[in-house]
This record gives sequence, C-alpha cells and structure tokens, in this order.
Amino acid sequence: MLLSVGLLSAFFIAVNAQTSAAQRPNVIYIYADDMGYGELGCYGQQKIKTPNIDRLAKEGMRFTQHYSGTPVCAPARCMLLTGKNGGHSYIRGNYELGGFPDSLEGGQMPLPEGTFTLGHLFKNAGYATAAIGKWGLGMPQTTGDPLKQGFDYFYGYLDQKQAHNYYPSHLWENGKWDTLHNPYINVHIPLNPATATDADFEKYTGKTYAIDKMTEKALAFINKNKNKPFFLYLPYTLPHVSLQVPQKYIDPYKTVFAEKPYYGQNGYAPSQYPLSTYAGMISCLDEQVGIVMKEIKRLGLDANTIIMFSSDNGATFNGGVDARFFNSVQGLRGLKMDIYEGGFREPFIARWPGQIPAGKESNLLSVQYDMMPTFAELLRQKIPVEVNGISILRELTGRKGQKQHEYLYFEYPEKGGQVAIRIGKWKGVRTGVEKNPDVPWQLYDLETDRAETRDIAAANPELIKRFKQIAKKEHQHPHVRDWEFVDPKIQKKVTQ
Repeated sequence: MLLSVGLLSAFFIAVNAQTSAAQRPNVIYIYADDMGYGELGCYGQQKIKTPNIDRLAKEGMRFTQHYSGTPVCAPARCMLLTGKNGGHSYIRGNYELGGFPDSLEGGQMPLPEGTFTLGHLFKNAGYATAAIGKWGLGMPQTTGDPLKQGFDYFYGYLDQKQAHNYYPSHLWENGKWDTLHNPYINVHIPLNPATATDADFEKYTGKTYAIDKMTEKALAFINKNKNKPFFLYLPYTLPHVSLQVPQKYIDPYKTVFAEKPYYGQNGYAPSQYPLSTYAGMISCLDEQVGIVMKEIKRLGLDANTIIMFSSDNGATFNGGVDARFFNSVQGLRGLKMDIYEGGFREPFIARWPGQIPAGKESNLLSVQYDMMPTFAELLRQKIPVEVNGISILRELTGRKGQKQHEYLYFEYPEKGGQVAIRIGKWKGVRTGVEKNPDVPWQLYDLETDRAETRDIAAANPELIKRFKQIAKKEHQHPHVRDWEFVDPKIQKKVTQ
C-alpha cells in the first residue's frame, strides 16, 4: 500500500519525536530530610556506613559548596521546586495548619494556583512525573495538591507533621488515603525514665515502614515509564526524627556505640538505642538509594538516567539526635534552623554515566534553586517565570564556560529572623533581625574560617555596604505578615 507524501512526513516526524524522547535522560532527584553535611562517608563520616551513596559519588560528581535555599523543610522544598530564593519564594517558613492527630491533618501552607514547578517543566518537555515521599506544600482540595503542581503521580506524606511517625496509619496516593497496617501512634508522648519498660519502647513500632512503601512505589513508577522519559522527585523522610527504623538497621551499630536510652524528653518518639537508631536510619536511606540504582541498571536505563542526591537542611538538634557525636556537620557552625553553614550547606551528588565525569569534586558555589535553570537547559525548555538560580549544566558535564553566581541570597523568618549572603569566599550574616532591624552584619572569610568563628565586619566596610545593597534588592514583601521581619514598616510587632 502506498502512502501519501503527507502521511509519510507525519510518520517520520512521529518516529523522530519518539527517538528524541528515548534519548532524553531520565532524572531522579533524591532528597534527604535533615541530613547534615558530614553524615555520608563521601563527606567525611566515620561512624555511619553509606556504601551506596558513596558509590554514587565515586561514579559521579560531588559538590562541596552547595546550599539548600533555607534551613527548614517546607520553604526549602518550595525553593527547590520553584527556583526562587528566600527573598522571592512564596513559602518562607513552616507555616503549620491543622494538628497532629489523623482527624486534624491539615498540612502546611499550600503552593498557590499558577505556581510553576519542576514538575511543570518536565511535563512540558513530555516527561512522566512523580513525587514520592514528603510533600509539605499542600493537601488535597487545596491549590498545593501535587497533582495540581505538575506531578502525574504522588505517594507519601502530604503533611510534614504526619511524617514525624515512620509507622503512620496511612499515606496518600493521588489524593486518596492509603491505609497501612499500623495502629495510630502518638510519637510525641515521652516515657517516664523511672518506669519505662521494653514494651513501652515497642509501642512506637508498627508493621509497615513508610520508607519501604515509598521505595516500592518508586520502583513501580520507574517500571511503568521505562520506555519513555521520566522525572522522579524522591524526597525521603530519612533521617528526620522520630528515631524509628526496622531492627535490622539498628543491630549492626548496637555493639559499636556506648549509649543510653532516649525517653522523648526533647520531643519525638523515645528510643532505646538513639545513636544506633539514627545511624541505622541513614544506613536505611543509603540502602534505598542502592535499590533504586540497582533497578535502573537492571532495566538497562543506567546510561540514560541522571541520579542526584541532596538534603533540605542540616542535622537537627532535638528528638534524641546527637549531631556532635556523629560530627554531622563536619565542624561547620550551626544546625537546622540556622543560616550558619551547618544549617544549610548540603551534600550534592550527581551521577550520569558518560556525561558527568566520574569521581570529580566540584567547588562551584551552587544552590538548590539552581535546579530549575539547570534542568531547563538540559531539556531545552523555557522558564515562563522569573527565577533566581543559574544553570550549572556545564559544570556537571565537565564543559568550560560555567557561569558563576555573583552572590547567593538567603532569608529565613524563623528563629528571630535571619539573613545571609554569600559572595565568593565571603559570607555575611544577620541574626535577630526581627527584634532589631538595625542589627549589624557579621562577616566571615570561609576560605580561612569555615566554622564562622571570627567576625571581620569592622575591617571590611565596603563589603558590608554591598551586602546591604543586595539585601534591599532581593527582599520582596511576603504574603504572610509573620514572615516579614526585614521591613520594620510592616513587620509584626515583636515582644521585647
């Protein structure tokens, strides 16, 4: 049978489109939760074993000057997904709605209608998209529902408060409640050290571990879309407290660490072996990364899949976690909720066989809101909104001509109101801005003082002047008064 010229033309266009689609790389972005800069072997960790993530770094590129957009969960996720910094982002703090019980599950402030996310970017390029893990940017029946924010599929926790429990009564799948084989567990009830028994500690354990369900759903999504390009955003909740992980991950560390039980006195679930449990949670996360890598290789997708790994903010300070014992931030100053380096300098690893050089370390100054322009360049897609990042694709692929950030701007309204700016080796910091809008800048030379111990602001007035100019330029008034701490004309009243 003969085909007309028009039909032949349409046929070859369709074939070429399919060929082009097949050559476009899959992207898996794995996002840890509250992981410190130094909690992986490839970033200097000595006590916790992370062989799979270490292999990811060995076979890819490891960044040493990479930042989250902010030092807490919800706004960090917003900035990653939308490409905006702390002065422009719609979400700037953990604005909680509802309560902890299932009956009061309300989530966090939702992303608004019209937001452009990484999900939209990949969908516009013809990708299948999924978010599996912790969302924290809106519940069903809100504008922040992930299915309304560029994702074809969602599975996991929608409410960050529910994610405090690794044995929840339910997770969410595409807006529907997925019942798990766990009783309701209130992880915020401490035990009495004088009377606590083994059975009391066991009450914080269920049958179905949420992380196992996430990995199961991630593998199913990968298999379903193995013949077309896909974007998988995989924000696991590990190692965020509560301290809960299956026993098989705890046992290897129990004979190594000398430890005492944690009874829940500093929030979250008690644990008989808090050090071993925390280490086990990171090893569990490492195992999930290994499972995903193995499945990608089994399906023959290895050479055409980019796998990235990072975290939303630094190690936590509560819930039985001992960041000092594990040297979780490798001597950096601060923890979660701080805009000193330990609060939001993060691991960042990227692997793409044959495209990203193996075993390379990058000192490029970069930030998670760079992902939007980076992926846009990779996909040859336009970004229809203003973003604050730059593409780091040239650095990732070992090509010359990588653009440099003139500066990085960070603004965080909680813990007294904090601002930070990075210009090359220089780091400017202001804390306590909410109570004192005129609080002076601190200045640190991170080349000689990575722990931010020597404030040299007095000797560098020109740099301080530059910081002030940048801060004025980058700050936009937020839509929530509680987040306005920079402009004293409209900020909320602060009790002195």
